[in-house]
Amino acid sequence: MSEPRPDRPDASDPDDTFAEIVDEATQRDPDLAVIEAGSRTLRAASGPPRAEELPARPADPEVDKALRAVEQELAGRWGETKLEPSVTRIAALMDVLGEPQRAYPSIHITGTNGKTSTARMIEALLGAFDLRTGRYTSPHVQSITERISLDGAPVDPERFISTYEDIKPYVEMTDAQQSYRLSFFEVLTGMAYAAFADAPVDVAVVEVGMGGTWDATNVIDASVAVVTPISLDHTDRLGSTPGEIAAEKSGIIKRGATVILAQQPVDAAQVMLKKAVEADATVAREGMEFGVVSREIAVGGQLLTLRGLGGEYDNIFLPLYGAHQAHNAVVALCAVEAFFGIGAEQPRTLDADIVRSAFASVISPGRLEVVRSSPTVVLDAAHNPAGARATAEGLSEAFGFSRLIGVVGASGDKDVRGLLEAFEPIFAEVVVTQNSTARAMDADALAAVAVEVFGHDRVQVEPRLDDALEAAITLAEEEDEYAGAGVLVTGSVITVGEARLLLGRR
Repeated sequence: MSEPRPDRPDASDPDDTFAEIVDEATQRDPDLAVIEAGSRTLRAASGPPRAEELPARPADPEVDKALRAVEQELAGRWGETKLEPSVTRIAALMDVLGEPQRAYPSIHITGTNGKTSTARMIEALLGAFDLRTGRYTSPHVQSITERISLDGAPVDPERFISTYEDIKPYVEMTDAQQSYRLSFFEVLTGMAYAAFADAPVDVAVVEVGMGGTWDATNVIDASVAVVTPISLDHTDRLGSTPGEIAAEKSGIIKRGATVILAQQPVDAAQVMLKKAVEADATVAREGMEFGVVSREIAVGGQLLTLRGLGGEYDNIFLPLYGAHQAHNAVVALCAVEAFFGIGAEQPRTLDADIVRSAFASVISPGRLEVVRSSPTVVLDAAHNPAGARATAEGLSEAFGFSRLIGVVGASGDKDVRGLLEAFEPIFAEVVVTQNSTARAMDADALAAVAVEVFGHDRVQVEPRLDDALEAAITLAEEEDEYAGAGVLVTGSVITVGEARLLLGRR
């Protein structure tokens, strides 16, 4: 088995370009202290957030039947890739539900890559500070219930079903009044906001589905807007340059908010800063007001020193691989600092021990996740070229594979050539396959592109994912390289989720 490398190369030099701490930070909501005080009683009863395993199908046949019925009804609506760019329908649903999304403060996350991992880190930090959290992310890896989490764990199937049944009459009422029925994603968003109000949560951590301005999640007035790295994806919907895409994503920036801006392409950063000025928002920029001071490879993850809005935090162990996760971590840290009002007006840090404990508890299924040994099998949901490059770098840094086999199943609407080109330097061979959804790119069509990138001798086609996994493991074990061989399954969140189930992860 090839384990993550225990060696610790020299840490990165501290970034000397840090400017002064953010000039101004949004003041903490005056009601938040009252909300937090009430939350402590709830948290004392429920205990600290639990480490999360992805949910399997319900064991109770009746519950499973009811959940499948809900899934079938949702599947009958417009899918997540069919959109009518407007928040009219979701706003109408919120109105008839009594505006549940305004019952709690929120942190809103947009960007191209890293949104879900960043959301999980923000959730872990808030929970460690005794706040009851709700998290809404997409897409799911294994179960639809993953999308709506309370206190760090997906809602149970019974709660998911009851939430759907509770809002269903209002969904149907809204459908009848609109030109188009609510979409799959819009109904799920309504369910999440209703579930958070019902819990009730102290703060919601919300990831956009696509874009920003017209995304269904954008009916919240988040005091903190987080923008993870922007790159090219969904170009048919969002634009053909990072700047054009940023214009759409900047729509989550609300008046007077604090914007936590990860490192961006120049044109994307310019658009975001212009929008922030128009909204009278405070901006904190990675590499200027905050950043990763140093990082070292450690067994099981990495050891970080992070500079936040209030100061420096050292000896932070993050059990995730890759430089991109370190950058996600500092963005998450600053989002939580901003939520608590830390900045120029509160020149202090969060409790460092609590921050360390929170980061040490973070998991992110399907993101450089080791799911099997002998040979080592790693899953990663990279589905665009920028994500694939980050995955390739993280994998090369953390693992000592002498022979790496790729299993790639992508969606047909993605830049599959760019994805494959990013992985070409690290794959000895690639097995192309397809997942079970209608969006999956046909394995033979994917193979035709793969042959152009890798050459005939390095490409194998296995349309069934189970056969592809078996073929990749066999290839990894060839030529007496068993101890140093590995397999990376990638290309799509759906492919990773199905592989996770096939490999026995729950």
